[in-house]
Amino acid sequence: MAKFVADTAHSELEFTVKHMMVTKVRGTFGEWSMEVEVDDIEDLSSAVIKGEANVATIDTGVEDRDAHLRSGDFFETDEFPKMTFESTKIEGSGSKYQVTGNLTIKDVTKEITVPLSYNGQGVSPFGPTVYGFEADFSINREDFGLTWNQTLETGGVLVSKDVKINAELQFNPAE
Repeated sequence: MAKFVADTAHSELEFTVKHMMVTKVRGTFGEWSMEVEVDDIEDLSSAVIKGEANVATIDTGVEDRDAHLRSGDFFETDEFPKMTFESTKIEGSGSKYQVTGNLTIKDVTKEITVPLSYNGQGVSPFGPTVYGFEADFSINREDFGLTWNQTLETGGVLVSKDVKINAELQFNPAE
């Protein structure tokens, strides 16, 4: 089995949430990691994918909002510092996969299925062959205990339940 790790300098893991039902707020996590253990990186059917994010490094570009997200109203980062994912089943072949696994946020674990696309490979000017993948999917934040919200006078809520996640991933062979 070979091991590959996400090159976080050349990858993105970001989320988008609707604010006041009319605009989008985007964010990232400053510290995160992902690894793949697999016989052949171009055929993920036998792979195990693991990832984690340090939730305290959440960054939406507004420090007051980030502090609120780290608080007990949302992630409670003092008590639950990590968000994790581990695959349990991968189906598909070629460039399209369905990755099923356990996502844990705030000590709540739920099974999710993520569509994953293989974008190909290239040889880095620094030597190794790198592999590109991408995933776009949504989760309901309330499924993970992130239930804080505020009803608006005009109807609707301050923060949507639906969180869209986009991952652009470059994997390098582990050293």
